Amino acid sequence: MPSSMIPGEWPVYGHTWAVRLLQSVLHPETATAGNRRLSHAYLVLGAPQVGKTTFARAFAMALLCSDRQRAPCYACRSCQLMVANSHPDFRILQPTARADKEFVVDRQKGELRAEQAETLIRDVALRPMEGARKVFLIQDMHLANPTFANKILKTLEEPPAHAILLVTARHRAELLPTIVSRCQAIELRPLDQPVIVAALQHGWQTSAQEADLLARLCGGRLGWAVDQLHTPGRREERIQHLELLWRLLGVDRLERLRIANEMATQRDNQRLFSMLETWASWWRDVLLTQSECSDACSNVDQRDRIAHHAQAIDQRTVYDYLLTLKRIEGYLRHTVNARLALDVLLLNLPTLQQPV
Repeated sequence: MPSSMIPGEWPVYGHTWAVRLLQSVLHPETATAGNRRLSHAYLVLGAPQVGKTTFARAFAMALLCSDRQRAPCYACRSCQLMVANSHPDFRILQPTARADKEFVVDRQKGELRAEQAETLIRDVALRPMEGARKVFLIQDMHLANPTFANKILKTLEEPPAHAILLVTARHRAELLPTIVSRCQAIELRPLDQPVIVAALQHGWQTSAQEADLLARLCGGRLGWAVDQLHTPGRREERIQHLELLWRLLGVDRLERLRIANEMATQRDNQRLFSMLETWASWWRDVLLTQSECSDACSNVDQRDRIAHHAQAIDQRTVYDYLLTLKRIEGYLRHTVNARLALDVLLLNLPTLQQPV
C-alpha cells in the first residue's frame, strides 16, 4: 500500500482507469462520461496477486469515508478504523478449511462454505454501526462451493439499501452466470513494469536492482513481488526450482521418471504450480534470447546460463516444450493422473549434455 496518504487518492498502485471509474461513481457530478450510479454489487476480476483485494479494500475505504468530497480522507474516524483493520461496518469473507473443528483461513485449499453464506445474509440485514453504509468483501468467489453461491444469490441481487457487496475472483468463467449477472464487473489488468518498479522502491524501499528483477519476474502482479519481499523462502524456492530444472537437463530418462514419481507422491500443489510458472519463465527467456530480444527477459540475474541454453538447445525444441508446460499445467488443474502428467512433463524436457 502506498505510504503517502493524500486525501482523495486511493491507497493503490496502478489500475488508474479502474480507480477513476469508481471515483466517478462516488462523485457523479465530476464524471466526464455522464452520470453514473453506485451499484449494489461489484465483481473485481484478475489474476492471482494482481491487486484485487487491495483495490476492493481501497474502494471500501472510500465508500465508508465521512468526507464525501475527498474520500478517502484518511483523517476521519472511519478511515482511521479502516487503516487499523477494525471498522465494524466492513467485513471480509475468505475461503476456509476445516481443521480441528475450527475454521482456519487457507486461500489455497479452502472454500467459501454454506455457514458463511448464512452469516453473510444475517449480517447484511443489520443496520450499520458507524455510518450510512456497510461493505462486505467476498474474497475468491471462484472457491465457493455450490451451496454458498446459491444461498447468496438473493442477497447479491437485492441487498438492503445500506449494504454494498464487493466480490473478487480470478475469472468470470469460473463463476455461476447468475453471480456475474448480478454484479458490475471490473477486470484488473497486469501492471506495467515501470509501475511495479516505482511501487517497490517507494512503497517498500527496495533497491533499484531488486525492484527491476521482481518487476520482471512477477508478470504484472505487484502482490507476487511483495510476497517475495516479505517471505524470503519464496525467493529461495525460485532458485530451487531453477536448480532442479538445470539438473534434469543432464540426467537420463530413468532418473527423470524417479523424480516425477517423487513429485507425484509428495504432491504439493502450491509448490508444483510455482515450479511450472518458474520453468515457463525460464524457457520464455531462452526463446527471447534466441530471438535477439534478451532485454525482455525476466530472469536477468541468470543471463549467462540463459545465453548458454539459448545456444545449446534448438529453438523449435524450446518452443515445443513451452507448449508442453502450458498443456501439463492445464491437466494438473483438473482431475487427471498426476503421475502420468509429471512423467510427460519431465520426459519431454530438453536434453543438455553439459548443463552449466
